[in-house]
Amino acid sequence: MYSIENLTVAFGGFTLLDHIGFVIDKKDRIALVGKNGAGKSTLLKIIAGQQEPTEGRVSIPKGATIGYLPQTMLLSNDRTVRDEAGLAFDTLLQMEAQLDKLNIELAERTDYETDSYQQLIETITHLSERLAMEGADNRQAEIEKTLLGLGFTRADFERPTGEFSGGWRMRIELAKILLQKPDILLLDEPTNHLDIESIQWLENFLSTQANAVLLVSHDKAFIDNVTRRTVEISLGKIYDYRVNYSKYVELRQERREQQQRAYENQRKQIEDTEDFIERFRYKATKSVQVQSRIKQLAKLDRLEVDEEDTALLRLKFPPAPRSGSYPVIVENLAKRYGDHLIFENATFTINRGDKVAFVGKNGEGKSTLVKCILSQIPFDGKLQLGHNVKIGYFAQNQADLMDEKLTVFQTIDNVAVGDIRTKIRDILGAFMFGGEASDKKVAVLSGGERTRLAMIKLLLEPVNLLILDEPTNHLDMRTKDVLKEAIKSFDGTVIVVSHDRDFLDGLVDKVYEFGNQKVREHLGGIYEFLQKNNGEFVATPAATSSVASAMTSAAMSTTASAMTRATARVAPTGTTHVGATLAVAQSHKPVAQSHKPVAPSNQSVAQSNQPVAQSYEQRKEQQKQKKRIEKSIAEVEKKIEELETEIKALEDILSTPEGASNTDLLWQHADKQKLLETTMDEWTRLGEQLQ
Repeated sequence: MYSIENLTVAFGGFTLLDHIGFVIDKKDRIALVGKNGAGKSTLLKIIAGQQEPTEGRVSIPKGATIGYLPQTMLLSNDRTVRDEAGLAFDTLLQMEAQLDKLNIELAERTDYETDSYQQLIETITHLSERLAMEGADNRQAEIEKTLLGLGFTRADFERPTGEFSGGWRMRIELAKILLQKPDILLLDEPTNHLDIESIQWLENFLSTQANAVLLVSHDKAFIDNVTRRTVEISLGKIYDYRVNYSKYVELRQERREQQQRAYENQRKQIEDTEDFIERFRYKATKSVQVQSRIKQLAKLDRLEVDEEDTALLRLKFPPAPRSGSYPVIVENLAKRYGDHLIFENATFTINRGDKVAFVGKNGEGKSTLVKCILSQIPFDGKLQLGHNVKIGYFAQNQADLMDEKLTVFQTIDNVAVGDIRTKIRDILGAFMFGGEASDKKVAVLSGGERTRLAMIKLLLEPVNLLILDEPTNHLDMRTKDVLKEAIKSFDGTVIVVSHDRDFLDGLVDKVYEFGNQKVREHLGGIYEFLQKNNGEFVATPAATSSVASAMTSAAMSTTASAMTRATARVAPTGTTHVGATLAVAQSHKPVAQSHKPVAPSNQSVAQSNQPVAQSYEQRKEQQKQKKRIEKSIAEVEKKIEELETEIKALEDILSTPEGASNTDLLWQHADKQKLLETTMDEWTRLGEQLQ
């Protein structure tokens, strides 16, 4: 059992963690959640012993081992991948060396009857038994199994670690930590540089073979599949829920609603008591009752509502200038680096308005094809951009390319031109860099803050083709939800390179798979693709996103007849404009939209030798019809919102004695209710047309 007791972390006058405490039990699987900058990574460092708290302590059982994976690490450039991973068995290697030395000594000695000779035999026996229990003879197989699970090939095992990028070096460090089988694993964003297959392997390993796990991750699908307990850090406090993340989101909302109701009831009780005291304070016949009420107030335990961190990114991409109908046309494209073939015969067309995902193992060519589209590298074959295509590119390492000596304001001021320069402060505020935060140096920003700053630079120029290479790395859950909604609302074309299944779910309707030196087109969403290709390892999403969950609850109708149908609906929120181009982006499409048709073939039209079930023109017409239905759904939803608001207002009046006797209001309520049911039926019918 690991105990965090009265822990406080303060920097100057700012308190990051304020007297927090909780216990980690053996075999606990805990997700540590909270917005960027809440103190998650700091807490992991303190538990790992790499940072001292201002107050409090961490109690760890004697002899317990800790495996800590930070977001950045240093590896030797001289060792091979196998040798570096083998360092996980350093203790076993030392024991083997000691055993070899003792065996040599045993063979040379002849004092068989002495106590020291018997002690030597006992030591050798003890070491041999320990090595057998630790599986020393099986360590090479364990090393290979773990490296293969994390995406390495056997050809990689003997390559020096210095040849690998930062993401692959992180995998080597992760392999070392997993092979050590520590008593507690502390993982800080372990999925940032893993592909989908490696994430699924890691999910299985942590669920079945690890001991206690405390992890920070913004991959909702990953933590839902691994953890059974959620610890939230918010405004210096912690809130402990013994459920997975999706259930925690629901319980957190329920808890805050209950707190608010209890707080309001108590406040009314206090106000009534204070009114009584004030009214009869000087009346002799009521003096006993007044004194009793005063004592009641003094003893009353005042309720409080948990503070909620409501700071939220406000994001909407500028309107896209109209491009040609086919922004990207690829025919027989191939890319080689010397004799090494990355991919060949890639043939596909991306239509205007498409939102597509590039998925596959790292090193299979996703970022390489992006560079081809950007004309950053030469290639063989044909790659043609459509008329008036303007590209906005977010690179995987975009956040690391900024000048760390500049402030946040200077970084944006250096790239802003024209009238937008007068709105820089407003824009920074929309991205949670308001006030003094705009004067922070880039060097002190967290990974999520740097990503947000890089996103601002992307928004300064109107584009119609967004290419986003791992845009969610370092973003917290709420910020990812806002970014996802902004991309869904963007009226241009989008290419997303991402391994985040929850982020891609409902965002893209076409997947391009990179693997075995090929690029294959799959119609449908990310989970449809995964189920068709690797169904036995695919975990379906446990729940909708946290934002959608909370919004759905708020949107439910107050009447029993509408409640059942309204549950799946997401209530729209307002739009707050920032300057001329930025605003809150929120979507309110029905869940029925997520039911995408399954493609009859996994091959692209150009690559398939089989008859194609639908022509391109048929699919194009279907897409147009789908957009018309979606527009109708949005209009019907707006009408439903208006009717529900009107019905609620009537019900509030009817709940009073005066209103209950007003027959005109009763007839109005009945008419509105009937119209709401008719409108809900229309919404259901339109939703079924999308299935």
